[in-house]
Order: sequence, then C-alpha cells, then structure tokens
Amino acid sequence: MARKPSTVIENFAFGATRWVGSLLSIGVHTVLFAGSFVAAWLHLIPLDRMLLVLTTIVSLEAIYLAIFIQMSLNHATETIEEVEQDIDEIQKDVDEIQEDVDEIQKDVDEIQEDVDEIQEDVDEIQEDVEELSEEEKSADAVRVAATPATLEEIHTKLLALIRDIEKIQRPQ
Repeated sequence: MARKPSTVIENFAFGATRWVGSLLSIGVHTVLFAGSFVAAWLHLIPLDRMLLVLTTIVSLEAIYLAIFIQMSLNHATETIEEVEQDIDEIQKDVDEIQEDVDEIQKDVDEIQEDVDEIQEDVDEIQEDVEELSEEEKSADAVRVAATPATLEEIHTKLLALIRDIEKIQRPQ
C-alpha cells in the first residue's frame, strides 16, 4: 500500500502543493498582487521597492513550490511502483489459478471419457444378456447364483459408480 508522509516537512509539502493547486490560492495571490500594485499606485510604497520585494517573494515561493512539487512527485512515483508490484503479483496469482482450472478441466474430460467407456461396457453387457437363449440364461443363472458376486450386484455397483462420477462432473 502507499506510504503516508512520515515527517512534518513532508506533510507541510503535500499540504502546500494541494493548497497552491486550489481556487483559494488563485484568489489569495490575485488579491496580494493587486494590493501590491494598488499600494504603489497610491504612493504608499515606492514602485521600485514594491517590485523588488514582490519579485523576491515570488522567486522564493517558486523555489519552495518547485521543491514541494518534486517531493509530491517522488511520493507519487513510489506509490505507483508499489501498485505495479501488487498488480504483477495479482497477475501471477491469476495465471496460476488459470493453470489449475485448465488441469481440472483435463481431469474432468478424462473422467467423462472413462464414464463413457463404462457406459458402453454396461450397454454391451446388457445386450449380451438379452441375446442369451433361455437355456443359456438358466445355465448362466445357475453359474451366477453359485458365484459370490452376482451380476445384479455388479450392475448395481456400476450404476452407483456412474452416479458418483456424474455428481463429480456437475459444476459446483
């Protein structure tokens, strides 16, 4: 984050630059310059002396104002550099997140391919079961009944697996 002015001089410099850039400053300077010339015109101050004092004051004001403005510019430059660093770090984070999203998308695509293959296998098994003759079905039924894991159990577990994979694929 941008650092704040830390010294009295910096605070004064930033305040002076803000004030000089205001409408109030234009009004005050205009009144002072006009008052100086009116005083010389009314012969309250000799014109030479008024011009000498006014020139000196304006020169000193310009010198200090240039220094104050440069301090403000230096501060603004530091702030901009800090913001640029923050933006660079954020951009790196965004790039890393995008890479992660791309990897997740690849994983989801691979899972979808696996689900499609499993579905094809299930469809083939169902077709094979439907094509069996009655004798084969009863002979297979005896064989399946004799095995520890029946085709129905496998089918039920396979359907549950497909549902789980579909849940994973749904956007959160």
